[in-house]
Amino acid sequence: MTEHAPTDEIRDDTDPSTFPDAASSSTAEPPVSDWNPRGPRARRDAVALYDDMRARCPVARGPSAAWTLFTHADVMAAALDHEIFSNGASRHLQVPNGLDGPTHTVFRALVDRYFTKARMAAVEPVVQRVAADLVGQLRVPGGIDAVETGSRFAVRAQSAWLGWPAELEGELLQWMEANRRATRSRDPSRTAEVARWFDAIIRSLTDARRRAGDEAPDDVTTELVRARVDGRELVDGEIVSILRNWTGGDLGSMALCAGVVLIYLADHPDLQARLRSGVPDQEFNAVLDEILRIDDPFVVNRRVTTESVTVGGRALAAGDRVFLNWTSANRDPRMFGDPERFDPVGNAPYNLVYGIGKHVCPGRPLATLELRALTRAVLEATTAIEPDPDRPRERELPPVGGFAVAPLILR
Repeated sequence: MTEHAPTDEIRDDTDPSTFPDAASSSTAEPPVSDWNPRGPRARRDAVALYDDMRARCPVARGPSAAWTLFTHADVMAAALDHEIFSNGASRHLQVPNGLDGPTHTVFRALVDRYFTKARMAAVEPVVQRVAADLVGQLRVPGGIDAVETGSRFAVRAQSAWLGWPAELEGELLQWMEANRRATRSRDPSRTAEVARWFDAIIRSLTDARRRAGDEAPDDVTTELVRARVDGRELVDGEIVSILRNWTGGDLGSMALCAGVVLIYLADHPDLQARLRSGVPDQEFNAVLDEILRIDDPFVVNRRVTTESVTVGGRALAAGDRVFLNWTSANRDPRMFGDPERFDPVGNAPYNLVYGIGKHVCPGRPLATLELRALTRAVLEATTAIEPDPDRPRERELPPVGGFAVAPLILR
């Protein structure tokens, strides 16, 4: 759904050859690299490494000659300059994320109409019901893994929104785990396999609606199958790309967000108490955004330069790959002071969790609604969310942020 989906449309960004530490396929001597985004330091504490790089080498070249921008100013400038920093960085069709210019404008208008205020108001009771039902099945008091809970919620909420059958939950959960393992493996054949698997899931749903014709269910998926741009029907690859973006990336995104938010509330009982006292949606949303700014699980997105450009004193050539490190930008002390300081109102204008510019996340309204519904459901069903002293937390490995395992005690 979002530009910031950790898998960034599943393909490319789960292919190790597209990450800046991948081995160069060129026979030429590779340029000297400034850092290793998947090296031992990144695996030990990626956020600390990003903080260090931002201070020491804010525009850094990786082993495969791709550049990473770390400062808030540089990331924001690149995100806003879609002429020089093109989104067309993938060899696969990505709608609308990987499009630029008038083509992006047309498809962005199509996608935006699925996330209007009226549509979100209509789907909110459905999402709230999904969250309440799921949380009602948890053992309280008892232990949970917030990421696993977030995964189940993401599958059910997205399926309810899109009109997908409940029987698909098991396969989608299996796919999410397979995709996570493939991403960690750095094996292009495994990432390609899970991409094909997900495409097959989507095509089975869209093909069924085409066969049903006028008898197809009245849902978002059917509406997309029948959608038109510039007076023509969408081709199959465009439909699959949009649904892949909405689901394949968003399922993992919601799981990671749930882990980050619930862990943060467990570690900050005063904030937890404040939310339990009852706050309006707008304030609740600001709290969620600020938690995600402090520990942003959406680490990078890619761009490719269309002409030579100088950033932070470094000369980038036309055609260079560039990674915008949102996690680092959202912790830049030149913008936020102490990056750990919790200030939802003061930091909101500079928060880049959902991006900025023409490619700002179109699915932000639904993602926020879902995360708010799940968090509120957990708070309403408990008297306390606490760290689990007997089970260690496990961070996700780059290129993904957040937690792989987020154990908590619910009381």
